Amino acid sequence: MIENPIKWPSGYRCAVNFSFDMDAESLLHIYFPDTAHNRVAMASRLRYGPEVAVPRIVDAFERLGLRQTFFIPGWCMEQYPRAIALIADHGHEIVHHGYVHEKINQLTREEERTVFFRALDSIVKATGRPPRGFRAPSGAFSRHTVDFLVEAGLDYDASLAGHDIPYLIGNGRGTLVELPHDATMDDWTQYVCLREFGYMLPIASPERATEVFRAEFDAAWRHGLFWKAKGGVWFARLDEIAAHVRSEIAAGWKPRADRLPYWDAPLPGVIAGHGVLPG
Repeated sequence: MIENPIKWPSGYRCAVNFSFDMDAESLLHIYFPDTAHNRVAMASRLRYGPEVAVPRIVDAFERLGLRQTFFIPGWCMEQYPRAIALIADHGHEIVHHGYVHEKINQLTREEERTVFFRALDSIVKATGRPPRGFRAPSGAFSRHTVDFLVEAGLDYDASLAGHDIPYLIGNGRGTLVELPHDATMDDWTQYVCLREFGYMLPIASPERATEVFRAEFDAAWRHGLFWKAKGGVWFARLDEIAAHVRSEIAAGWKPRADRLPYWDAPLPGVIAGHGVLPG
């Protein structure tokens, strides 16, 4: 089914990474900048992540012997140093996720550049090293984003969804490994019930979400995709997976390579406002 599949290390059938976006109240401040300070109940819900959920997640992974990846906005690193230290001290990867969870494809090029490198500085100050990867907040990867990723020397991106296996993205001056993901493997689309952000998903049992996740995992295991009981599963940090992809390329594997942006201007002849939504 998969053309030109990648070989995973040590005969593993598939690769699995559990990544987390620790956004905390950055969402509140970016979407409600004028009233965030007065939305105490919502702030309390969003603080649950760094204060309660992260310690539990780190503890669970420690018992399982797993090291995984956390995408964290720079502002959140500055606000929650204890959570950051806990993540880093247990060997997990901390990665670039904007500064205050900005939708960067709504910014000018210079605004995006300022935000990108401000967040980069926050990561270096918090962890002592630059990040290897990036995930665009809200998936809002812009036509300029790849330029900043290449300029900063990052190794991989995890924002896009153009394949089932890793591929390359670049701008003619450098390339990154793209580690794609899909909404079917995201718990946001299963659980989020936040009226302020326009998400009112029905409350359902974890078994319903697990049914979706298990189906995706079974397909990944069967076809060797990028996704315990089955065995032959490589649990790894995203930087480890990206490094393996690079080693396979050096050994002769030729993945698909996309040059970005796909378009640098509006499509000629399209009359704005007269399109239709797919569906």
